[in-house]
Amino acid sequence: MLCQIITQSKKHLSLIPLFVFIGAGGTGAALYLSCLALFNPDVSWDRKSNPEPWNKLGPNDQYKFYSVNVDYSKLKKEGPDF
Repeated sequence: MLCQIITQSKKHLSLIPLFVFIGAGGTGAALYLSCLALFNPDVSWDRKSNPEPWNKLGPNDQYKFYSVNVDYSKLKKEGPDF
């Protein structure tokens, strides 16, 4: 399949940007999915030693991928400890 892509891109040069953008989009989607799977507090990979990882988050921990207006280092705790 890779050989066919290379031969088609040599014949039709206008396909090269298409292959580049589709490859970049697939790579970006895979990286975002891996970031969610590894660093999201809603995902629990080890249920025996850490069954509820979201309870260990402090009020100043940033759990979102990107935050526009919120500075998490200045937040204070508003709720009780469980």
